[in-house]
Amino acid sequence: MSVQRGIVIGGGAFAGLALALALRQGLGTDIPVVVADPALGVRPSRDPRATAIVAACRRLFEAIGVWEKVKPNAQPVLDMVVTDSRLEDATRPVFLTFGGDVEPGEPFAHLIENRLLIDALVARAEIDGVDLRPVAVASYDAHPEGIDVSLADGSTIQASLLVAADGARSKLRERAGILTNGWDYDQSGIVVTVAHERDHDGRAEEHFLPAGPFAILPLTGKRSSLVWTERRTEAARIVGLGEDEFHAELERRFGLHLGELKALDKPRAFPLSYFVARSFVGERLALIGDAAHVIHPIAGQGLNMGLKDVAALAEVIVDAARLGIDVGQADVLERYQRWRRFDTMAMGLATNSLNFLFSNESSLLRAVRDIGLGLVDRTPPLKSLFIRQAAGLTGEVPRLLRGEAL
Repeated sequence: MSVQRGIVIGGGAFAGLALALALRQGLGTDIPVVVADPALGVRPSRDPRATAIVAACRRLFEAIGVWEKVKPNAQPVLDMVVTDSRLEDATRPVFLTFGGDVEPGEPFAHLIENRLLIDALVARAEIDGVDLRPVAVASYDAHPEGIDVSLADGSTIQASLLVAADGARSKLRERAGILTNGWDYDQSGIVVTVAHERDHDGRAEEHFLPAGPFAILPLTGKRSSLVWTERRTEAARIVGLGEDEFHAELERRFGLHLGELKALDKPRAFPLSYFVARSFVGERLALIGDAAHVIHPIAGQGLNMGLKDVAALAEVIVDAARLGIDVGQADVLERYQRWRRFDTMAMGLATNSLNFLFSNESSLLRAVRDIGLGLVDRTPPLKSLFIRQAAGLTGEVPRLLRGEAL
């Protein structure tokens, strides 16, 4: 029987906190779980963005005891429509529609504001006895018996495993010498929340325009979150506009089907890129979330991919611990990597292909994709498969994503 020294998670956003709660649930209180992130000292959260949580990841949040807290503020997606047009087109014909349920009474996804979910995760972590440290991981030293993790406040934690959940520019990944494969897109995603006169009725819309997708994602009340893709120079111009000029650009893309619009926060532009780490593991180190992979938001899967990492890694760790196996040893971490890397590569390929197919001015490609969308729309079994795959309910699904406790 090995001696379990505890687990340190560097990064306290969605993935890091969800993993901490899953591990506390599965391991009990015998093995310490520490989350270290300077952002933990900033409460309540100020993140103005919103996120689509697909059905499988909602089940994870239910299993770790968070969903009931945020459910009143989560907007179910009851319907989804896909259009393909140019910006100057007078109409936007609908080529594809999806019903919102993956199972009777279970919506395909929910939209929730990031700040509400982060605050609920932190509150639950405090209740469950997760050790939250509002400081960064400064350095670490891995050795056969464990890993010594030094924090920015000068303290050191002797652990069995360090998990890098510190985002796309992960210092922990960089320190491990793990390289990435990928590239930058000449695109930025503009994010803004808008209010509108009429109710959205739980309908999400994705308008494919030549510069990239313009996604309208329903929030509670008469509000929607927008993820608006433009070429980088154009995105910088748009977010720099005055209020009236920005409203005009917004209305050109959003339309008037929900009545008068009003931006509720300052639009922000985020450069878009794609990369996958060459390895998801190192010596007593595992990467999750954006530290392991970043994909194009065209399919709305970025955060959900990170939560799938959480579910797989938590199951691998808990299974090993119950067998008395050192949770940081190489074969345990390799099981996690085998589980997640192929799915991540496949999703990255899919989002790259979709972005190439839809974000262009080619009349030929437009004709091909519109025929494809129409065929899918008229083939219910294929639509059902797409919905279940997007909802994270196909393939080898970890227990937490099935809503089962570890």
